[in-house]
Amino acid sequence: MGIITLKSILADFDKAGPQAKAVSIVLEQLSLAAAAVAAAVADGATNARFSEEGATNVQGEVQKYLDVFAHNAFLDAARKSPIACLLSEEEDLPVKLLANGSLALAIDPLDGSSNIGVNSTIGTIFGIYPAVKGDIAQNFLRSGRELIAAGYFIYGARTELVVSLGGTPLVFALDVARVNWCFVREGIIPKSAFEFAINMSNYRFWSERERRFVDQCLDGKEGPLAVDYNMRWLAALAGETHRIFARGGIFFYPADQRKGYERGRLRYIYECAPIAYLVEKAGGVANDGATDILDLLPTTLHGRCPLCFGSVAQMNLFAGAEISSDRQYSPLFSKRGFFRNGA
Repeated sequence: MGIITLKSILADFDKAGPQAKAVSIVLEQLSLAAAAVAAAVADGATNARFSEEGATNVQGEVQKYLDVFAHNAFLDAARKSPIACLLSEEEDLPVKLLANGSLALAIDPLDGSSNIGVNSTIGTIFGIYPAVKGDIAQNFLRSGRELIAAGYFIYGARTELVVSLGGTPLVFALDVARVNWCFVREGIIPKSAFEFAINMSNYRFWSERERRFVDQCLDGKEGPLAVDYNMRWLAALAGETHRIFARGGIFFYPADQRKGYERGRLRYIYECAPIAYLVEKAGGVANDGATDILDLLPTTLHGRCPLCFGSVAQMNLFAGAEISSDRQYSPLFSKRGFFRNGA
């Protein structure tokens, strides 16, 4: 049997009807745009400029030149697709596209752009909804349960795509000529793995629940979890997701006490919802600490949301951390340490 490609899988998917055909066209165009972004990232001479800072986007974040390049590439791809409207991290309001388009595209064109300058993981996250008539914003102010497809591209040592067309996610790798997306495997999240990913520098701002769970992980074999955990942090949601798809574990970006972080930091529509869609289809769990992400209803286009997702076992442990028994602190760090203080 020859190599299975994204194109061949989409050719079969097309047969499911007009909506499937429309989704296939969108994915074909997005995959071409992602290949162009991958080529730009891999071009060392160009990439040096892409890590420079430009204007400030609608989120109040300083854009890198690669942010703008990626946004324009995916916007152009959407214009060549049956997309009625697009919501991007880089646009304040949805962009109207094809008048009779049947789909709506939510996209973070370049996730993790702070990693560009250090040649670390970056990605693109997207979700596809059926378009609705009326107020353009209503295409996006809807539950993640209404997604019909979602995925992400990751630009790392390999450029890969993880996408769900409504079923188990599929993993593809871009070939060296940047022509074909070759099928690698199904994306199934392992049921358990002893890894957690969180930005430990924010420990003092978390709720007691997050602190308690992380403390239990740090206690290792001597603690209530009775196993040594490793910590990971890539500062790119697509990269964190890709590792969990490969190895399992848990990622969380909780709300905390800092101004502007009271509802988390990740955007619901084009970050949390598409990732949660993929995670659930892959056998994992994704919630905001209590409620499944896909059951939430956004009220603003760029609204933020706490996000916790990963393997079933670790998500269950995190859920139970709130009612676990008090931790016995090591005498050496009982009052003050790297990750806690005695206040």
